[in-house]
Amino acid sequence: MNPTRALLSLSLLLLAACGSPQGSAPESAPEAPAAPEAPVAPAAPPDAFLAAIARHCGQAFAGRVVVDEPPSDGANAFAEQALVMHVRECGEGELRIPFHVGDDRSRTWVLTRTARGLRLKHDHRHEDGSEDAVTMYGGETTGPGSSRRQAFPVDAESVAMFEREGLNASVDNTWAMEIEPGKRFLYELSRPNGRLFQVEFDLSQPIDAPPPPWGAEDPATD
Repeated sequence: MNPTRALLSLSLLLLAACGSPQGSAPESAPEAPAAPEAPVAPAAPPDAFLAAIARHCGQAFAGRVVVDEPPSDGANAFAEQALVMHVRECGEGELRIPFHVGDDRSRTWVLTRTARGLRLKHDHRHEDGSEDAVTMYGGETTGPGSSRRQAFPVDAESVAMFEREGLNASVDNTWAMEIEPGKRFLYELSRPNGRLFQVEFDLSQPIDAPPPPWGAEDPATD
């Protein structure tokens, strides 16, 4: 073989060997971009409503009657009385909110999450802790409501209780609650005949927690 040609062939072989190392791994393909995270679904209105109230758990607030139309017949239990709500117990799916009228600690609002929405009951007790003849009345939501307002038309069990106790004016009750966290809370009672009663509480100014409601444990349990 021509020495010049042999030398050229050897040079080409060496260049090829240097350019393609034996056993080298092929270049990996570029990584695909990560899929964007799915957006977090907003809480259902009943859950958002409960959470808005629960933000104030352990706190108490002063209130005032803002609407009383037409004025209540006879003595008004709320006139010239200190009105206080206390977000006292915040369990899983249930809030208990005592509503004190002066020294009367008989009332507690009980809000419960149900499969269809929310339930409001009024737990009324005597000073010795025993149940009042008219207690655990209220109703359930009939729609999703909103994170700020929920309405509770009277339920059949409460209607039967009201009729049994001669409280016929209450058989058409609808209760409602409104919440603007850090600003205001509203409790409302309305009837088709034009009766409207509202108490508004100032959530921007917490006050000292009141004594426990009648029949409740002290301290409150979570």
